[in-house]
Amino acid sequence: MNAKTTKLLRSISRLANCNPFSPLRFKIEKEILGSKCEPLDAVAWNRNTRLGDAERSDEGDRPNVIQLKALATQAVDAIRKTPSASGPLVRADLRNDYWNTVMYLLLYRHITQVPAGVLSSPNKPNKKQRETIKQTWLAFWNEYQLMLDIDCGYPVAIQTAAHYFACLTQVHRAFFNIFDFILGESRPIAELRGKVWESIFTCDLHRYHESLFARMRDLSTLITGPSGTGKELIARAIGLSQYVPFDPKTQQFDFTPDREFLPLNLSALSPTLIESELFGHHQGAFTGAVANRTGWLETCSPHGAVFLDEIGELDLSLQVKLLRVVQERTYCRIGETKLRPFLGKIIAATNRDIPTEIAAGRFREDFYFRLCTDRIETPSLRAQLDDRPSDLSWLVTAIVKRQLKTLPNGLVDEITGWIQQKLGAEYPWSGNIRELEQCVSSYIIRRDYKPLFTSSTSKSNAAAPPYPAWLEQPTVGQMTADTLLRRYCTWLYAQHASYEKVSKILLLDRRTVKAKVIPELLKQFQRRV
Repeated sequence: MNAKTTKLLRSISRLANCNPFSPLRFKIEKEILGSKCEPLDAVAWNRNTRLGDAERSDEGDRPNVIQLKALATQAVDAIRKTPSASGPLVRADLRNDYWNTVMYLLLYRHITQVPAGVLSSPNKPNKKQRETIKQTWLAFWNEYQLMLDIDCGYPVAIQTAAHYFACLTQVHRAFFNIFDFILGESRPIAELRGKVWESIFTCDLHRYHESLFARMRDLSTLITGPSGTGKELIARAIGLSQYVPFDPKTQQFDFTPDREFLPLNLSALSPTLIESELFGHHQGAFTGAVANRTGWLETCSPHGAVFLDEIGELDLSLQVKLLRVVQERTYCRIGETKLRPFLGKIIAATNRDIPTEIAAGRFREDFYFRLCTDRIETPSLRAQLDDRPSDLSWLVTAIVKRQLKTLPNGLVDEITGWIQQKLGAEYPWSGNIRELEQCVSSYIIRRDYKPLFTSSTSKSNAAAPPYPAWLEQPTVGQMTADTLLRRYCTWLYAQHASYEKVSKILLLDRRTVKAKVIPELLKQFQRRV
């Protein structure tokens, strides 16, 4: 096998194993395809440049994916046709690269050609869907055997094939969930998608498929961030993207839709009711317990998740009980002493400042450290728009579609134009996405929106800050370091119109300053200079 094939195999392997929401994915595509690479947004996927594993089956693969599949096929065929193909692939790294390339081809040839909702439907699959699953599996199994008929160090057993069929289906389903639940194309949102992907698969997809797939449910996830930033949507994306085994005997997935994601808003219930809902109770355990009750910890599928929203509101006594669930993976129904195993995953969310709550004695420190094994922070809407102001139009479009199930001509431009004129480009959106949804609804109904807080009636009723409005977010910890630098570079360039001068002020290289300036934001700042 020549050096060119070895290099191609290594590149396809890296592509197959990387986080599809990371900039590395774009970089590898460009390295492989060179001048034939179709232009991509180096920050985030959008509806026109989605990866093949995000494409609906009726949209077809992107040109880049078509080219990559052809190259991957060439590499696999070259190895299978070499004189040594009947013997073992001696080098371990070459065996892994060959394996990852085979998985890449199987994903795009079979899994992504079927809508993700069919292979692991959120509803009970009908007869037609069950037949589609069966036929997809059979085609997958046949080609799996064909590609692995050489000694590459991986077994050709049907159980192994079924496991990887389940893994690749999970990849397909997770991409859909992350992309469709997390709206926006700004850098903070792109980074958020990448973090959610790692929350599901870790940073090493190959290792996940080999061993970690069975252990990720034991690691709880804590989602923090301002109110109205879509923490439940993040939880759904994670909870509905868990590994679901495939049974080659029945040729179906072990999927129970009504048990895969169980949300519970803790702030809406009393401590007694929360305990009963979560743990269940034994008949006669308390007044009104007229029968045995199965709690959500017991109802939850081994492949599902219980979502505890507003975990910061939880009573201290219940924190102790949940600590055992998270730590020992066991619990008891109210009125029983029998230990029961919890088989699913715990996802929690809060908009409270947990260190402050711990210092005040309202939140147990040991409970926090068990919950935050995996932590995700959601960005504010203001941070998103600071990075990419054009996301406002995109988000309004998504909200209108969801609310009206259609997209009336001119309505999105009308709403975004009104927001820019009446509220201004630097409106803080203290209620985040939830406030934007309210604003859109109010405009559709009465062509007006009255903010809860204005510049004269802020939350603190304090005087307007003696600095530009865009600096409000970092002062309350709602802006990443990169976003702050990009925003500051843009603001300074609007003041001085010289990259050299800005680079001297910031002690940065001129090229760095130029790369950080946000063109859309620059226009807004220049209008104010």
